[in-house]
Amino acid sequence: MYDISDILVEWYRMYGRDLPWRQTRNPYLIWISETILQQTRVVQGKEYYLRFVARFPDVETLAHAGEDEVLKYWQGLGYYSRARHLLAAAREIVDRFDGKFPVDHTDIRSLPGIGEYTAAAIASFAYGLPIAVVDGNVYRVISRLFDLDLPIDSTKGHKTIVSLAQSLLDPTKPALHNQAIMDFGALRCTPSAPTCESCPLEGKCLAHAAGNVAERPVKKGRINIRTRYFNYLHIVADGNTLLYRRQGKDIWQGLYEFPLIETSTPVETDEIRLHPYLTKIMTQMDNFRISRRIVMPRHQLSHQLIHAVFYRIETNSLPDIPGCIRLREEQISDYAVSRLTELYLGKRY
Repeated sequence: MYDISDILVEWYRMYGRDLPWRQTRNPYLIWISETILQQTRVVQGKEYYLRFVARFPDVETLAHAGEDEVLKYWQGLGYYSRARHLLAAAREIVDRFDGKFPVDHTDIRSLPGIGEYTAAAIASFAYGLPIAVVDGNVYRVISRLFDLDLPIDSTKGHKTIVSLAQSLLDPTKPALHNQAIMDFGALRCTPSAPTCESCPLEGKCLAHAAGNVAERPVKKGRINIRTRYFNYLHIVADGNTLLYRRQGKDIWQGLYEFPLIETSTPVETDEIRLHPYLTKIMTQMDNFRISRRIVMPRHQLSHQLIHAVFYRIETNSLPDIPGCIRLREEQISDYAVSRLTELYLGKRY
């Protein structure tokens, strides 16, 4: 009945990746790894995982940490809402479950930031519950195995994939099966140029038989990308500078950055000089001058394209800007900043 599962598990035992979070059944460590890997490649995510769990080795440690420190350890991974959800969920585990990670799948699913995929991964890998884990790799494997022409980003397509994934799961070894099919998609049944001719599932793959491998999985359409123009003011007076903590529900919430002028189109230095925001704070600065203008490479996010310019402004006195903190330039590294700002800081001199 579970012949496909047996083939996948046999393949996994020979070729599966040896990863640190696979050497434990600790639900907390599995949770951290799965949260990191939601939007991060394994090669990149491994080092971040090791650094994060070294500082926050358990739920209690994370729950009692400050948001700024958690964001700093998350810096570079992007999608910072993941880090804020981790902190909120850790605090809820302490409050609701006496600091013990919940065992019940419904309780796991109820925690902030834990969706269907992550709850299934924790339940399967930590507790051995027979629940199929469906990530992007599994979507691809299932779509090809069954030659599905349903868009995977539609409600019907998603439900069909989850149902088929569950039907393939051998309940006697759910964790092993789930790891196997995920790795199979990541390493063998890849998005482009999969080696179908020597695939152990070749004889069972309906897309291969129909010549549709390259067309699977199907998606509904492209994501609309929003283009934005950021003009940062790196104001410096005698080695001191200003940082602002982003508020609201925009990108990079809770991260620090230099005072920002966002414009609807690209602007040059002369136009920035005349911008009402800058002209207002210029009245508070003695001997104001723009010493450098650094145009950054375009910065691509999942739904946004950022064109950024950083202006280094030399002055004798820092202005008072609401919401900004004053600090020494060498202290900037103590604060969590976006990858864009981090790239600027690495090349500013």
